[in-house]
Amino acid sequence: MVRPTLKCPCDRRFDEPAFKYDAPPAGETRFDLGTQIYCRAYSCCRLCGHWYSDHKMDLTNLYSGAYVEKTYGDRMRQTFDRILALPAEKSDNAGRVVSIRTFAEAFFPAGKTPTLLDVGSGLGVFPYRMKEVGWSCTALDPDPQAAVHAREVVGVQALTGDFMTIGSDQLGIFDVITFNKVLEHVEDPVAMLSKAFRHLNPDGFVYVEVPDGEAAANEGPGREEFFIEHHHVFSLASLAMMALRAGFLVLEVERLREPSTKFTLRSFLVPQIHVA
Repeated sequence: MVRPTLKCPCDRRFDEPAFKYDAPPAGETRFDLGTQIYCRAYSCCRLCGHWYSDHKMDLTNLYSGAYVEKTYGDRMRQTFDRILALPAEKSDNAGRVVSIRTFAEAFFPAGKTPTLLDVGSGLGVFPYRMKEVGWSCTALDPDPQAAVHAREVVGVQALTGDFMTIGSDQLGIFDVITFNKVLEHVEDPVAMLSKAFRHLNPDGFVYVEVPDGEAAANEGPGREEFFIEHHHVFSLASLAMMALRAGFLVLEVERLREPSTKFTLRSFLVPQIHVA
């Protein structure tokens, strides 16, 4: 396994051992790991506060059909409908939509209808709500079941593929690219964020939402922010560092505890050349 990285100059020399797990914590999805022994840990950088997952388990198939199947089973449509039915004060997605729309209204010229690419769209509740307010949305997910759901249920354009390998001619250019709880799932989030340049309108922005490890750690190792599928758990400093190394600047960042109780960092990024 390649060690998770932020391409930090310290090369993880200031990591300190933190949480250790020899069994899945309560609430974690029971993925099929075959004959592998469940054994993992987190280290935390004492300089920037970033959390790294350390283990030797093979998780390469986690985000294929097994991920959607294990997470939602045959309840994908029911889960989608249930989340959409939540009142705004109990919906993480409602807050996300308000935050992005508010930023976009100040960022873009009046009357503009933005195009949006949602990377790792999953259930599609976010592009569904953005479509409702008039945005032109495209969903991208590595799982074919999620892409079919996005087309047939969510009602947006959808592609099946890995953001890191899909061709530029297949995606095109967008005014807004969103990574909603996505970058923590990859070993090299800097590389993924960097690739957004190829698909972003130079006058557009990127929205990044990641788990907040600094806040979550105060409640201990059982928090969902530290579940097995997260290679990274961020701090305010490490989020800014990731953006900078990927060629972006953070224009806004917000730390919050969502209605679901998740500790989250929301941020809006623009290419460094945009403000040069």
